[in-house]
Amino acid sequence: MNNYIVSARKYRPMTFDTVVGQGALTTTLKNAIQSGRLAHAYLFCGPRGVGKTTCARIFAKTINCLTPRQDGEACGECESCKAFNEGRSYNIHELDAASNNSVEDIRLLIEQVRIPPQIGKYKVFIIDEVHMLSQAAFNAFLKTLEEPPHHAIFILATTEKHKILPTIMSRCQIYDFKRMGVDDIVGHLKNVAEKEGMTAEDAALNVIAQKADGGMRDALSIFDQVASFCGGNITYQQTIANLNVLDYDYYFRLTDYFLEGKITECMLTLNEILSKGFEGQYFITGLSSHFRNLLVAQDKQTVGLIEASEEVRKHYHEQAQKCKPKFLFQAMKLANNCDLNYKQSQNKRLFIELTLIEMAQLSSDDGEASGLGPTKMLKPIFNRLKALAPQQPKVEAVQTVAAPPPPSGKVEPQHHVNPAPLRTGTLSPAGVGGVRGFSLRKTAQEVQARKQQQENDAVIQKDTFIGENKPVDNMNLIVAWREFAQQLPQEDTAMSRRMDNMEPALQEDGSTFLVIADNPSIQAELVKMQPRIEKYLQQRLQNSSLKMTTRLREITDKRRIYSRKEIYGMMLQQSEGLRKLTELFELELA
Repeated sequence: MNNYIVSARKYRPMTFDTVVGQGALTTTLKNAIQSGRLAHAYLFCGPRGVGKTTCARIFAKTINCLTPRQDGEACGECESCKAFNEGRSYNIHELDAASNNSVEDIRLLIEQVRIPPQIGKYKVFIIDEVHMLSQAAFNAFLKTLEEPPHHAIFILATTEKHKILPTIMSRCQIYDFKRMGVDDIVGHLKNVAEKEGMTAEDAALNVIAQKADGGMRDALSIFDQVASFCGGNITYQQTIANLNVLDYDYYFRLTDYFLEGKITECMLTLNEILSKGFEGQYFITGLSSHFRNLLVAQDKQTVGLIEASEEVRKHYHEQAQKCKPKFLFQAMKLANNCDLNYKQSQNKRLFIELTLIEMAQLSSDDGEASGLGPTKMLKPIFNRLKALAPQQPKVEAVQTVAAPPPPSGKVEPQHHVNPAPLRTGTLSPAGVGGVRGFSLRKTAQEVQARKQQQENDAVIQKDTFIGENKPVDNMNLIVAWREFAQQLPQEDTAMSRRMDNMEPALQEDGSTFLVIADNPSIQAELVKMQPRIEKYLQQRLQNSSLKMTTRLREITDKRRIYSRKEIYGMMLQQSEGLRKLTELFELELA
Protein backbone atom coordinates (compact mmCIF):
# COMPACT_ATOMS: atom_id res chain seq x y z
CA MET A 1 0.00 0.00 0.00
CA ASN A 2 1.45 3.35 -1.04
CA ASN A 3 2.05 6.01 1.62
CA TYR A 4 -0.58 8.76 1.48
CA ILE A 5 0.67 12.33 1.21
CA VAL A 6 -1.64 15.20 2.06
CA SER A 7 -2.40 17.68 -0.70
CA ALA A 8 -0.66 20.54 1.12
CA ARG A 9 2.65 18.68 0.77
CA LYS A 10 1.99 16.82 -2.47
CA TYR A 11 1.07 19.95 -4.44
CA ARG A 12 3.48 22.36 -2.82
CA PRO A 13 4.82 24.79 -5.46
CA MET A 14 8.32 24.07 -6.75
CA THR A 15 8.77 27.17 -8.91
CA PHE A 16 7.86 30.84 -8.65
CA ASP A 17 5.27 30.47 -11.42
CA THR A 18 3.30 27.87 -9.45
CA VAL A 19 3.01 30.06 -6.35
CA VAL A 20 -0.64 31.17 -6.01
CA GLY A 21 -1.77 34.66 -5.07
CA GLN A 22 1.66 36.30 -4.55
CA GLY A 23 2.46 37.49 -8.08
CA ALA A 24 4.06 40.81 -7.09
CA LEU A 25 6.48 39.24 -4.61
CA THR A 26 7.53 36.36 -6.84
CA THR A 27 8.16 38.77 -9.73
CA THR A 28 10.35 40.94 -7.50
CA LEU A 29 12.39 37.94 -6.34
CA LYS A 30 12.85 36.63 -9.90
CA ASN A 31 14.04 40.03 -11.12
CA ALA A 32 16.48 40.30 -8.23
CA ILE A 33 17.93 36.89 -9.12
CA GLN A 34 18.25 37.75 -12.83
CA SER A 35 19.96 41.06 -12.13
CA GLY A 36 22.19 39.64 -9.40
CA ARG A 37 20.97 42.17 -6.81
CA LEU A 38 20.61 39.84 -3.88
CA ALA A 39 20.35 41.13 -0.35
CA HIS A 40 22.07 39.32 2.51
CA ALA A 41 18.86 39.17 4.63
CA TYR A 42 15.14 38.96 3.87
CA LEU A 43 12.12 39.11 6.16
CA PHE A 44 8.98 37.34 4.90
CA CYS A 45 5.86 38.40 6.85
CA GLY A 46 2.24 37.36 6.52
CA PRO A 47 -0.57 35.10 7.78
CA ARG A 48 -0.20 31.35 8.04
CA GLY A 49 -0.33 29.22 4.93
CA VAL A 50 0.25 31.94 2.32
CA GLY A 51 3.62 30.70 0.98
CA LYS A 52 6.36 32.31 3.08
CA THR A 53 8.45 29.17 3.66
CA THR A 54 7.64 27.85 0.17
CA CYS A 55 8.94 31.02 -1.49
CA ALA A 56 12.04 30.91 0.73
CA ARG A 57 12.83 27.37 -0.45
CA ILE A 58 12.18 28.21 -4.11
CA PHE A 59 14.41 31.27 -3.76
CA ALA A 60 17.22 29.18 -2.21
CA LYS A 61 16.92 26.58 -4.98
CA THR A 62 16.90 29.14 -7.77
CA ILE A 63 19.95 31.16 -6.67
CA ASN A 64 22.00 27.92 -6.48
CA CYS A 65 20.85 26.56 -9.84
CA LEU A 66 23.86 25.93 -12.08
CA THR A 67 21.94 26.50 -15.35
CA PRO A 68 19.03 28.89 -14.62
CA ARG A 69 16.45 29.56 -17.31
CA GLN A 70 16.00 32.90 -18.99
CA ASP A 71 12.73 33.62 -17.15
CA GLY A 72 14.53 33.44 -13.80
CA GLU A 73 13.34 29.95 -12.82
CA ALA A 74 15.57 27.04 -11.80
CA CYS A 75 16.22 24.39 -14.43
CA GLY A 76 15.41 21.44 -12.18
CA GLU A 77 17.99 19.25 -13.98
CA CYS A 78 21.36 20.26 -12.53
CA GLU A 79 22.98 18.58 -9.56
CA SER A 80 22.04 21.41 -7.19
CA CYS A 81 18.35 21.29 -8.23
CA LYS A 82 18.25 17.48 -7.95
CA ALA A 83 19.78 17.62 -4.49
CA PHE A 84 17.17 20.16 -3.46
CA ASN A 85 14.28 18.14 -4.90
CA GLU A 86 15.49 14.98 -3.16
CA GLY A 87 15.99 16.75 0.18
CA ARG A 88 19.77 16.17 0.42
CA SER A 89 21.08 19.65 -0.33
CA TYR A 90 23.63 21.04 2.13
CA ASN A 91 23.17 24.56 0.87
CA ILE A 92 19.81 25.03 2.61
CA HIS A 93 19.51 25.02 6.38
CA GLU A 94 16.13 25.43 8.11
CA LEU A 95 15.81 26.36 11.76
CA ASP A 96 12.54 26.31 13.67
CA ALA A 97 12.88 29.20 16.08
CA ALA A 98 9.82 28.06 18.02
CA SER A 99 11.77 25.12 19.46
CA ASN A 100 15.35 26.37 18.94
CA ASN A 101 15.28 29.86 20.36
CA SER A 102 18.22 29.93 22.77
CA VAL A 103 21.61 31.61 22.46
CA GLU A 104 23.31 28.21 21.98
CA ASP A 105 21.14 27.46 18.95
CA ILE A 106 22.09 30.77 17.34
CA ARG A 107 25.79 30.16 18.07
CA LEU A 108 25.63 26.79 16.31
CA LEU A 109 23.98 28.54 13.36
CA ILE A 110 26.73 31.16 13.27
CA GLU A 111 29.39 28.43 13.17
CA GLN A 112 27.69 26.85 10.15
CA VAL A 113 27.63 30.24 8.40
CA ARG A 114 31.43 30.24 8.23
CA ILE A 115 31.57 27.07 6.09
CA PRO A 116 31.27 27.89 2.35
CA PRO A 117 28.94 25.85 0.06
CA GLN A 118 30.30 22.77 -1.73
CA ILE A 119 27.90 23.01 -4.69
CA GLY A 120 26.44 26.31 -5.86
CA LYS A 121 27.18 29.86 -4.81
CA TYR A 122 25.18 30.46 -1.64
CA LYS A 123 24.24 28.89 1.63
CA VAL A 124 20.70 29.90 2.59
CA PHE A 125 19.57 29.87 6.22
CA ILE A 126 15.78 29.86 6.66
CA ILE A 127 14.67 30.71 10.20
CA ASP A 128 10.95 30.04 10.59
CA GLU A 129 8.85 31.75 13.31
CA VAL A 130 11.76 34.07 14.00
CA HIS A 131 9.69 36.15 16.44
CA MET A 132 10.03 33.27 18.94
CA LEU A 133 13.75 33.91 19.47
CA SER A 134 14.68 35.13 22.92
CA GLN A 135 16.09 38.58 23.57
CA ALA A 136 19.58 37.16 24.12
CA ALA A 137 19.37 35.12 20.90
CA PHE A 138 18.39 38.21 18.92
CA ASN A 139 21.34 40.13 20.34
CA ALA A 140 23.75 37.29 19.51
CA PHE A 141 22.38 37.20 15.96
CA LEU A 142 22.59 40.93 15.22
CA LYS A 143 26.23 41.22 14.19
CA THR A 144 26.18 38.16 11.94
CA LEU A 145 22.93 39.30 10.33
CA GLU A 146 24.38 42.73 9.56
CA GLU A 147 27.71 41.58 8.11
CA PRO A 148 27.48 37.91 7.05
CA PRO A 149 29.98 36.22 4.68
CA HIS A 150 29.35 36.86 1.00
CA HIS A 151 28.11 33.29 0.50
CA ALA A 152 25.46 33.43 3.28
CA ILE A 153 21.89 34.62 2.84
CA PHE A 154 19.33 34.72 5.67
CA ILE A 155 15.58 34.43 5.13
CA LEU A 156 13.51 35.10 8.24
CA ALA A 157 9.84 34.11 8.23
CA THR A 158 7.23 35.20 10.77
CA THR A 159 3.48 35.51 11.23
CA GLU A 160 3.85 38.27 13.86
CA LYS A 161 5.88 41.08 12.41
CA HIS A 162 5.22 43.43 15.31
CA LYS A 163 7.25 41.19 17.64
CA ILE A 164 10.44 41.54 15.61
CA LEU A 165 13.04 43.93 17.04
CA PRO A 166 13.50 47.13 15.02
CA THR A 167 17.24 46.44 14.92
CA ILE A 168 16.53 43.14 13.14
CA MET A 169 14.03 44.66 10.70
CA SER A 170 16.41 47.46 9.74
CA ARG A 171 18.93 44.85 8.50
CA CYS A 172 16.44 43.04 6.22
CA GLN A 173 14.48 43.54 3.05
CA ILE A 174 10.87 43.15 4.12
CA TYR A 175 8.30 41.31 1.99
CA ASP A 176 4.67 41.34 3.16
CA PHE A 177 2.67 38.34 1.96
CA LYS A 178 -1.08 38.94 1.61
CA ARG A 179 -4.02 36.68 2.22
CA MET A 180 -5.11 34.78 -0.85
CA GLY A 181 -8.35 35.67 -2.53
CA VAL A 182 -11.26 33.26 -2.78
CA ASP A 183 -10.95 33.09 -6.56
CA ASP A 184 -7.25 32.20 -6.35
CA ILE A 185 -7.91 29.42 -3.87
CA VAL A 186 -10.85 28.05 -5.90
CA GLY A 187 -8.72 27.97 -9.06
CA HIS A 188 -5.93 26.05 -7.33
CA LEU A 189 -8.40 23.59 -5.79
CA LYS A 190 -9.86 22.92 -9.23
CA ASN A 191 -6.41 21.97 -10.50
CA VAL A 192 -5.85 19.68 -7.53
CA ALA A 193 -9.24 18.03 -8.05
CA GLU A 194 -8.49 17.40 -11.73
CA LYS A 195 -5.12 15.86 -10.92
CA GLU A 196 -6.73 13.65 -8.29
CA GLY A 197 -9.50 12.58 -10.66
CA MET A 198 -12.29 14.14 -8.58
CA THR A 199 -15.34 16.15 -9.53
CA ALA A 200 -16.15 19.25 -7.51
CA GLU A 201 -18.90 21.85 -7.71
CA ASP A 202 -17.83 25.48 -7.82
CA ALA A 203 -20.13 26.34 -4.92
CA ALA A 204 -18.50 23.62 -2.80
CA LEU A 205 -14.99 24.83 -3.57
CA ASN A 206 -16.11 28.37 -2.79
CA VAL A 207 -17.29 27.30 0.66
CA ILE A 208 -13.92 25.62 1.28
CA ALA A 209 -12.07 28.76 0.16
CA GLN A 210 -14.10 30.98 2.51
CA LYS A 211 -13.57 28.56 5.38
CA ALA A 212 -9.79 28.69 4.78
CA ASP A 213 -9.77 32.48 5.44
CA GLY A 214 -7.07 33.30 2.91
CA GLY A 215 -4.66 30.43 3.69
CA MET A 216 -3.84 27.93 0.94
CA ARG A 217 -2.55 25.29 3.35
CA ASP A 218 -5.79 25.44 5.33
CA ALA A 219 -7.79 25.22 2.08
CA LEU A 220 -5.94 22.08 0.98
CA SER A 221 -6.39 20.49 4.40
CA ILE A 222 -10.15 21.18 4.31
CA PHE A 223 -10.25 19.90 0.74
CA ASP A 224 -8.75 16.57 1.83
CA GLN A 225 -11.26 16.31 4.66
CA VAL A 226 -14.26 16.97 2.39
CA ALA A 227 -12.91 14.64 -0.30
CA SER A 228 -12.74 11.81 2.22
CA PHE A 229 -16.32 12.49 3.26
CA CYS A 230 -17.69 12.80 -0.27
CA GLY A 231 -15.77 9.89 -1.78
CA GLY A 232 -14.39 11.74 -4.80
CA ASN A 233 -17.57 13.68 -5.76
CA ILE A 234 -17.52 16.97 -3.87
CA THR A 235 -20.97 18.57 -3.81
CA TYR A 236 -22.24 21.71 -2.15
CA GLN A 237 -24.70 19.99 0.19
CA GLN A 238 -22.16 17.43 1.36
CA THR A 239 -19.57 20.16 1.90
CA ILE A 240 -21.76 22.33 4.12
CA ALA A 241 -22.89 19.23 6.02
CA ASN A 242 -19.31 18.14 6.67
CA LEU A 243 -18.00 21.60 7.56
CA ASN A 244 -21.10 22.61 9.55
CA VAL A 245 -21.65 25.69 7.40
CA LEU A 246 -25.03 27.42 7.26
CA ASP A 247 -26.60 27.19 3.83
CA TYR A 248 -27.03 30.36 1.75
CA ASP A 249 -30.63 29.35 1.16
CA TYR A 250 -31.61 30.14 4.77
CA TYR A 251 -30.51 33.74 4.43
CA PHE A 252 -32.27 34.18 1.08
CA ARG A 253 -35.49 32.73 2.52
CA LEU A 254 -35.33 34.93 5.61
CA THR A 255 -34.82 38.05 3.49
CA ASP A 256 -37.92 37.20 1.45
CA TYR A 257 -39.87 36.77 4.69
CA PHE A 258 -38.60 40.15 5.93
CA LEU A 259 -39.75 41.87 2.76
CA GLU A 260 -43.19 40.24 3.01
CA GLY A 261 -43.52 40.84 6.77
CA LYS A 262 -43.97 37.12 7.54
CA ILE A 263 -42.95 37.01 11.19
CA THR A 264 -44.24 33.51 11.85
CA GLU A 265 -42.11 32.05 9.04
CA CYS A 266 -39.06 33.92 10.38
CA MET A 267 -39.50 32.36 13.81
CA LEU A 268 -39.90 28.87 12.35
CA THR A 269 -36.80 29.29 10.18
CA LEU A 270 -34.76 30.43 13.17
CA ASN A 271 -35.95 27.40 15.12
CA GLU A 272 -34.87 25.14 12.26
CA ILE A 273 -31.42 26.72 12.19
CA LEU A 274 -30.89 26.45 15.95
CA SER A 275 -32.15 22.85 16.00
CA LYS A 276 -29.33 21.92 13.63
CA GLY A 277 -26.80 23.00 16.25
CA PHE A 278 -25.75 26.39 14.86
CA GLU A 279 -24.77 29.04 17.39
CA GLY A 280 -26.98 32.11 17.50
CA GLN A 281 -24.11 34.57 17.07
CA TYR A 282 -22.77 32.57 14.10
CA PHE A 283 -26.20 32.91 12.49
CA ILE A 284 -26.50 36.64 13.14
CA THR A 285 -23.01 37.40 11.77
CA GLY A 286 -23.87 35.42 8.64
CA LEU A 287 -27.08 37.43 8.31
CA SER A 288 -25.07 40.66 8.57
CA SER A 289 -22.77 39.49 5.76
CA HIS A 290 -25.83 38.56 3.70
CA PHE A 291 -27.27 42.08 3.98
CA ARG A 292 -23.88 43.51 3.09
CA ASN A 293 -23.73 41.33 -0.02
CA LEU A 294 -27.24 42.42 -1.00
CA LEU A 295 -26.20 46.06 -0.71
CA VAL A 296 -23.14 45.40 -2.86
CA ALA A 297 -25.17 43.43 -5.41
CA GLN A 298 -27.50 46.36 -6.13
CA ASP A 299 -24.89 47.82 -8.46
CA LYS A 300 -23.44 45.70 -11.26
CA GLN A 301 -20.07 47.39 -10.81
CA THR A 302 -19.72 46.10 -7.24
CA VAL A 303 -21.15 42.61 -7.66
CA GLY A 304 -17.59 41.34 -8.04
CA LEU A 305 -16.94 42.25 -4.39
CA ILE A 306 -19.07 39.28 -3.32
CA GLU A 307 -16.84 36.30 -2.59
CA ALA A 308 -19.11 33.59 -3.94
CA SER A 309 -19.67 31.48 -7.02
CA GLU A 310 -21.16 32.98 -10.16
CA GLU A 311 -24.49 31.29 -9.54
CA VAL A 312 -24.73 32.68 -6.00
CA ARG A 313 -23.77 36.15 -7.21
CA LYS A 314 -26.61 36.02 -9.68
CA HIS A 315 -29.00 35.06 -6.90
CA TYR A 316 -27.76 37.99 -4.82
CA HIS A 317 -28.28 40.39 -7.71
CA GLU A 318 -31.86 39.18 -8.24
CA GLN A 319 -32.84 39.54 -4.59
CA ALA A 320 -31.07 42.88 -4.27
CA GLN A 321 -33.45 44.39 -6.81
CA LYS A 322 -36.35 43.71 -4.41
CA CYS A 323 -34.71 45.49 -1.47
CA LYS A 324 -34.69 49.21 -0.85
CA PRO A 325 -31.36 50.69 0.31
CA LYS A 326 -33.05 52.08 3.41
CA PHE A 327 -34.28 48.61 4.37
CA LEU A 328 -30.77 47.18 3.96
CA PHE A 329 -29.17 49.97 6.01
CA GLN A 330 -31.60 49.51 8.87
CA ALA A 331 -31.39 45.70 8.75
CA MET A 332 -27.59 45.85 8.83
CA LYS A 333 -27.72 48.15 11.84
CA LEU A 334 -30.12 45.84 13.69
CA ALA A 335 -27.97 42.80 12.94
CA ASN A 336 -24.82 44.62 14.02
CA ASN A 337 -26.39 45.73 17.32
CA CYS A 338 -27.55 42.17 17.95
CA ASP A 339 -24.04 40.89 17.31
CA LEU A 340 -22.49 43.44 19.68
CA ASN A 341 -24.93 42.81 22.54
CA TYR A 342 -25.39 39.06 22.07
CA LYS A 343 -22.95 37.91 24.76
CA GLN A 344 -24.45 40.24 27.39
CA SER A 345 -28.00 39.02 26.83
CA GLN A 346 -29.41 36.57 29.37
CA ASN A 347 -32.03 35.17 26.99
CA LYS A 348 -30.08 34.95 23.75
CA ARG A 349 -32.75 33.25 21.68
CA LEU A 350 -35.36 35.86 22.62
CA PHE A 351 -32.86 38.58 21.75
CA ILE A 352 -32.42 37.17 18.23
CA GLU A 353 -36.15 36.68 17.82
CA LEU A 354 -36.84 40.32 18.71
CA THR A 355 -34.24 41.37 16.16
CA LEU A 356 -35.91 39.28 13.46
CA ILE A 357 -39.31 40.74 14.36
CA GLU A 358 -37.96 44.28 13.97
CA MET A 359 -36.42 43.34 10.62
CA ALA A 360 -39.73 41.93 9.42
CA GLN A 361 -41.42 45.25 10.22
CA LEU A 362 -38.92 47.43 8.38
CA SER A 363 -40.49 46.90 4.97
CA SER A 364 -43.95 48.16 6.00
CA ASP A 365 -44.81 51.75 5.21
CA ASP A 366 -45.54 52.64 8.82
CA GLY A 367 -42.55 50.72 10.13
CA GLU A 368 -39.87 52.91 8.63
CA ALA A 369 -38.29 55.48 10.86
CA SER A 370 -37.87 58.98 9.70
CA GLY A 371 -34.26 59.07 10.81
CA LEU A 372 -31.27 57.02 9.79
CA GLY A 373 -31.85 54.23 12.30
CA PRO A 374 -34.75 51.80 12.60
CA THR A 375 -37.70 52.58 14.79
CA LYS A 376 -37.69 51.21 18.31
CA MET A 377 -41.45 50.66 18.37
CA LEU A 378 -42.66 47.11 17.81
CA LYS A 379 -46.10 46.91 16.25
CA PRO A 380 -48.60 44.15 17.14
CA ILE A 381 -47.37 40.89 15.61
CA PHE A 382 -50.08 38.26 15.51
CA ASN A 383 -53.07 40.55 16.04
CA ARG A 384 -53.23 43.89 14.26
CA LEU A 385 -56.38 45.06 16.08
CA LYS A 386 -55.79 47.75 18.64
CA ALA A 387 -58.08 48.12 21.62
CA LEU A 388 -59.49 51.61 21.78
CA ALA A 389 -59.82 52.80 25.37
CA PRO A 390 -61.73 56.04 26.16
CA GLN A 391 -59.51 58.86 27.22
CA GLN A 392 -60.20 59.76 30.85
CA PRO A 393 -59.43 63.30 31.97
CA LYS A 394 -56.78 63.59 34.62
CA VAL A 395 -58.03 64.57 38.07
CA GLU A 396 -55.96 67.32 39.54
CA ALA A 397 -55.89 68.74 43.03
CA VAL A 398 -58.55 71.42 43.58
CA GLN A 399 -57.74 74.36 45.74
CA THR A 400 -60.11 74.71 48.67
CA VAL A 401 -61.39 78.08 49.80
CA ALA A 402 -61.46 78.77 53.50
CA ALA A 403 -64.92 79.47 54.94
CA PRO A 404 -65.54 83.00 56.33
CA PRO A 405 -65.55 83.41 60.13
CA PRO A 406 -68.92 83.26 61.91
CA PRO A 407 -70.86 86.50 62.52
CA SER A 408 -70.12 86.45 66.23
CA GLY A 409 -66.47 87.23 65.49
CA LYS A 410 -65.32 84.16 67.36
CA VAL A 411 -62.95 81.96 65.59
CA GLU A 412 -63.94 78.35 65.79
CA PRO A 413 -61.12 75.77 65.92
CA GLN A 414 -60.44 74.37 62.49
CA HIS A 415 -58.31 71.46 61.36
CA HIS A 416 -56.43 73.14 58.60
CA VAL A 417 -55.74 71.00 55.52
CA ASN A 418 -52.95 72.33 53.33
CA PRO A 419 -53.77 72.36 49.64
CA ALA A 420 -51.73 70.13 47.33
CA PRO A 421 -49.37 72.01 45.04
CA LEU A 422 -50.66 72.74 41.59
CA ARG A 423 -48.89 70.54 39.00
CA THR A 424 -49.87 70.91 35.39
CA GLY A 425 -52.46 73.63 34.96
CA THR A 426 -54.34 76.57 36.40
CA LEU A 427 -57.94 76.85 37.57
CA SER A 428 -60.35 77.86 34.88
CA PRO A 429 -64.06 78.64 35.36
CA ALA A 430 -64.80 77.20 31.93
CA GLY A 431 -66.13 73.67 32.32
CA VAL A 432 -68.92 71.33 31.49
CA GLY A 433 -72.09 72.10 33.42
CA GLY A 434 -70.44 74.79 35.45
CA VAL A 435 -67.83 72.42 36.90
CA ARG A 436 -64.53 74.11 37.51
CA GLY A 437 -61.67 72.42 35.60
CA PHE A 438 -58.10 73.02 34.51
CA SER A 439 -57.00 74.83 31.39
CA LEU A 440 -53.82 73.41 29.79
CA ARG A 441 -53.35 76.37 27.46
CA LYS A 442 -51.00 78.20 29.78
CA THR A 443 -47.37 78.46 28.97
CA ALA A 444 -44.70 76.69 30.96
CA GLN A 445 -43.65 79.95 32.62
CA GLU A 446 -47.20 80.64 33.81
CA VAL A 447 -47.59 77.13 35.18
CA GLN A 448 -44.32 77.38 37.09
CA ALA A 449 -45.19 80.80 38.50
CA ARG A 450 -48.62 79.54 39.60
CA LYS A 451 -47.03 76.51 41.22
CA GLN A 452 -44.57 78.64 43.17
CA GLN A 453 -47.38 80.94 44.31
CA GLN A 454 -49.45 78.02 45.58
CA GLU A 455 -46.49 76.62 47.51
CA ASN A 456 -45.76 79.97 49.09
CA ASP A 457 -49.43 80.45 50.05
CA ALA A 458 -49.46 77.01 51.66
CA VAL A 459 -46.48 77.85 53.87
CA ILE A 460 -46.80 81.51 54.67
CA GLN A 461 -50.14 82.84 55.84
CA LYS A 462 -50.76 86.50 55.09
CA ASP A 463 -52.32 87.33 58.46
CA THR A 464 -51.30 86.12 61.87
CA PHE A 465 -53.76 84.46 64.17
CA ILE A 466 -56.25 86.84 65.81
CA GLY A 467 -58.29 85.61 68.74
CA GLU A 468 -57.95 83.85 72.08
CA ASN A 469 -54.61 82.05 72.47
CA LYS A 470 -54.93 78.35 73.16
CA PRO A 471 -52.45 76.51 75.34
CA VAL A 472 -49.70 74.64 73.48
CA ASP A 473 -48.00 71.43 74.62
CA ASN A 474 -44.74 69.97 73.33
CA MET A 475 -46.45 67.15 71.41
CA ASN A 476 -48.61 69.55 69.39
CA LEU A 477 -45.57 71.70 68.69
CA ILE A 478 -43.56 68.78 67.29
CA VAL A 479 -46.42 67.65 65.03
CA ALA A 480 -46.92 71.18 63.63
CA TRP A 481 -43.14 71.51 63.16
CA ARG A 482 -43.09 68.29 61.09
CA GLU A 483 -46.00 69.50 58.98
CA PHE A 484 -44.19 72.75 58.17
CA ALA A 485 -41.02 70.85 57.19
CA GLN A 486 -42.91 68.52 54.85
CA GLN A 487 -44.66 71.41 53.07
CA LEU A 488 -41.51 73.27 52.10
CA PRO A 489 -41.00 73.66 48.31
CA GLN A 490 -38.81 71.30 46.32
CA GLU A 491 -35.80 73.62 46.28
CA ASP A 492 -35.71 73.42 50.08
CA THR A 493 -35.68 69.62 50.20
CA ALA A 494 -32.39 69.47 52.11
CA MET A 495 -33.63 71.89 54.77
CA SER A 496 -36.91 69.99 54.98
CA ARG A 497 -35.07 66.78 55.85
CA ARG A 498 -32.93 68.54 58.46
CA MET A 499 -36.00 70.09 60.12
CA ASP A 500 -37.76 66.72 60.09
CA ASN A 501 -34.96 65.38 62.29
CA MET A 502 -35.05 68.35 64.68
CA GLU A 503 -37.13 68.44 67.88
CA PRO A 504 -38.37 71.87 69.07
CA ALA A 505 -38.66 72.12 72.85
CA LEU A 506 -41.35 74.28 74.48
CA GLN A 507 -39.93 76.47 77.23
CA GLU A 508 -41.39 77.08 80.72
CA ASP A 509 -43.20 80.28 79.72
CA GLY A 510 -45.38 78.28 77.29
CA SER A 511 -44.93 80.71 74.41
CA THR A 512 -41.27 80.26 73.46
CA PHE A 513 -39.76 77.14 71.89
CA LEU A 514 -36.10 76.32 71.41
CA VAL A 515 -34.59 74.69 68.31
CA ILE A 516 -31.08 73.27 68.53
CA ALA A 517 -29.00 73.37 65.31
CA ASP A 518 -26.16 70.99 64.60
CA ASN A 519 -23.89 73.61 62.98
CA PRO A 520 -23.76 77.36 62.34
CA SER A 521 -24.95 77.13 58.73
CA ILE A 522 -28.14 75.35 59.75
CA GLN A 523 -28.68 77.88 62.57
CA ALA A 524 -28.30 80.73 60.08
CA GLU A 525 -30.87 79.10 57.77
CA LEU A 526 -33.31 78.71 60.68
CA VAL A 527 -32.92 82.37 61.61
CA LYS A 528 -33.61 83.30 57.99
CA MET A 529 -36.81 81.20 57.97
CA GLN A 530 -37.91 82.28 61.50
CA PRO A 531 -40.73 84.66 60.39
CA ARG A 532 -42.27 81.98 58.17
CA ILE A 533 -42.00 79.33 60.86
CA GLU A 534 -43.54 81.50 63.57
CA LYS A 535 -46.47 82.62 61.41
CA TYR A 536 -47.24 79.06 60.38
CA LEU A 537 -47.10 77.67 63.93
CA GLN A 538 -49.15 80.57 65.33
CA GLN A 539 -51.90 79.91 62.81
CA ARG A 540 -51.66 76.11 63.09
CA LEU A 541 -51.68 76.01 66.92
CA GLN A 542 -53.91 79.11 67.31
CA ASN A 543 -51.49 80.94 69.58
CA SER A 544 -50.14 84.32 68.46
CA SER A 545 -47.54 84.49 71.23
CA LEU A 546 -45.38 81.63 69.94
CA LYS A 547 -41.78 82.68 69.36
CA MET A 548 -38.74 80.66 68.23
CA THR A 549 -35.21 80.82 69.59
CA THR A 550 -32.17 78.90 68.33
CA ARG A 551 -28.77 77.83 69.60
CA LEU A 552 -25.98 75.43 68.59
CA ARG A 553 -25.96 71.88 69.86
CA GLU A 554 -23.63 71.13 72.77
CA ILE A 555 -22.03 67.83 73.73
CA THR A 556 -24.29 67.44 76.77
CA ASP A 557 -27.51 67.85 74.73
CA LYS A 558 -29.60 64.72 74.38
CA ARG A 559 -31.38 64.14 71.13
CA ARG A 560 -34.83 62.58 71.18
CA ILE A 561 -36.13 61.47 67.78
CA TYR A 562 -39.71 60.29 67.57
CA SER A 563 -40.63 57.32 65.41
CA ARG A 564 -43.29 57.49 62.72
CA LYS A 565 -45.64 55.50 64.94
CA GLU A 566 -45.23 57.97 67.81
CA ILE A 567 -45.86 60.94 65.53
CA TYR A 568 -48.95 59.21 64.14
CA GLY A 569 -50.23 58.73 67.68
CA MET A 570 -49.73 62.42 68.42
CA MET A 571 -51.70 63.34 65.31
CA LEU A 572 -54.56 61.06 66.36
CA GLN A 573 -54.72 62.81 69.74
CA GLN A 574 -54.88 66.23 68.13
CA SER A 575 -57.29 65.52 65.26
CA GLU A 576 -60.77 64.17 65.85
CA GLY A 577 -61.38 63.97 62.10
CA LEU A 578 -58.31 61.77 61.63
CA ARG A 579 -59.50 59.46 64.43
CA LYS A 580 -62.92 59.06 62.80
CA LEU A 581 -61.34 58.45 59.41
CA THR A 582 -59.02 55.80 60.90
CA GLU A 583 -61.92 54.00 62.62
CA LEU A 584 -64.20 54.19 59.57
CA PHE A 585 -61.72 52.70 57.11
CA GLU A 586 -59.75 50.65 59.68
CA LEU A 587 -56.53 52.35 58.63
CA GLU A 588 -53.12 51.29 59.90
CA LEU A 589 -49.70 52.88 59.61
CA ALA A 590 -47.74 51.08 56.88
